[in-house]
Amino acid sequence: MEELTPPSGPETTVKRPNLLTVLCILTFIGSGMNLFSSFVIAAFYDIFVEITKDFSTRFNIPGMDLLLEMKPVYFLVSGICYVGSLAGAILMMQLKKIGFHVYTVFQILLILIPMYFMHIANPGFPELLFAGIFVFLYSMNLKFMS
Repeated sequence: MEELTPPSGPETTVKRPNLLTVLCILTFIGSGMNLFSSFVIAAFYDIFVEITKDFSTRFNIPGMDLLLEMKPVYFLVSGICYVGSLAGAILMMQLKKIGFHVYTVFQILLILIPMYFMHIANPGFPELLFAGIFVFLYSMNLKFMS
């Protein structure tokens, strides 16, 4: 009688959780759009200032004057941070734990950079809220990363 033996070395592939996939896709969209806009504004800064001045005279939108005070270096630094954020999300999509740490560091920098360049004492609430929610939700998926 032939003996049945289980296959040697069972395949243990970790499936990426749906939540992690959704978070990464949202990060690709949000950080990608911000990366693009940051580099475009930095590249065409003078045109951006003219358009913003024209827009702010037509509509009274709070905070537009702060944008006019920004220099191109602000947008370059922000763009670099969005590259880091995207890199972290790509690594997490590949289930690499280091991606979480990269992503978190760049989210903290994205909160601090406007405070430095705009000389404001407190970060914006929406930035804190969204960064905090994403970091928390990503942290719930750390057990699936190596």
